[in-house]
Amino acid sequence: MEIVLGSIIGTAVGDSLGLLYEGLSASRQKKLYRKICRQRFFMGKGLISDDTEHTLMVAHALYRSSGDEMLFSKYLAKSLRNWIISMPLGVGFASLRACIKLLVGFSPKKSGVFSAGNGPAMRSALIGILYGNDTDKMKSLVGISTRITHTDPKAEIGALTIAYAAFVASNQKTVDPSNFHEGLKKVLMGYESTEFLKLIEDVVKSVSNKESSKEYALRIGLEKGISGYIYHTVPVVIHAWLSYKGDFKGSIIEMIRCGGDTDTTAAILGSILGASVTVAGIPEDLRKDIYLFPYSMKYIEDISQVLGNRNKAISEIKIKEPFWGLSLCRNLIFMPVIIFYVIRRMLPPY
Repeated sequence: MEIVLGSIIGTAVGDSLGLLYEGLSASRQKKLYRKICRQRFFMGKGLISDDTEHTLMVAHALYRSSGDEMLFSKYLAKSLRNWIISMPLGVGFASLRACIKLLVGFSPKKSGVFSAGNGPAMRSALIGILYGNDTDKMKSLVGISTRITHTDPKAEIGALTIAYAAFVASNQKTVDPSNFHEGLKKVLMGYESTEFLKLIEDVVKSVSNKESSKEYALRIGLEKGISGYIYHTVPVVIHAWLSYKGDFKGSIIEMIRCGGDTDTTAAILGSILGASVTVAGIPEDLRKDIYLFPYSMKYIEDISQVLGNRNKAISEIKIKEPFWGLSLCRNLIFMPVIIFYVIRRMLPPY
């Protein structure tokens, strides 16, 4: 339970802390917000976005399906349909198109669009944590989760890498970068992954040379921030994870300081680190100062308990996803706050 809970809370912390800085380059970030030290999206608290929501949708689908592929696809598709109706605050263009296709009647096997965006990677960590010991099962579930929205094989390779990283992190407190690279090669057998594995090989060399994650990102041409392209995001996240020195907050902040798609990059990193350090290793102020509505900490704890003890019957815990209308109300309430921040970014200092 503690590993699953740690990964979900780690996702929520990275997501909510990074949301304020999403889309800003590292230089613009520093001019507008000199310090990143606490939750501050609204009235001293952070707000979760699509990254946490997708993680919780996968958690619910895994809970309802018990790992059965057909049921997993069915329940994840149902959650995505309800999610898009709620007018989510953050949604990638590929995910938007795929969810609309689901909404108008396309099956999960036909709903995906050709894209290598970050969506599949931000919701794959739990699959790795729960099914990493069964590589074929992990691949199957990651494939379903990916292709329901993104059909570019690169998206699946990136998502599978995050799932495998979360599995390794949940089992090893200290990870040797070279060993991770070798293990990933085996996981990605059968995929057209030559280009991607070269990227990870470069990550391993960079970590060995003690290059910071920001330095690495700049060296590979991401001076304007980490984009929504999965072959940009995943290598930098893996770099930050393999460079981890025991400071959860510091690592998440360094990830955010790389700029770009900060809520997603920090959420993915948080999902991996959270699986390693569990909730006890995540600063209390960061994890408690978050608007989780329409979810709650009890919901997250319950689903973590069921998933973490899936080999045992816990019949007294019945979990039902929050009504989508509550998410719609939340999103409409926070819309003026989003508009405020959009306008604020247009103003000095430059």
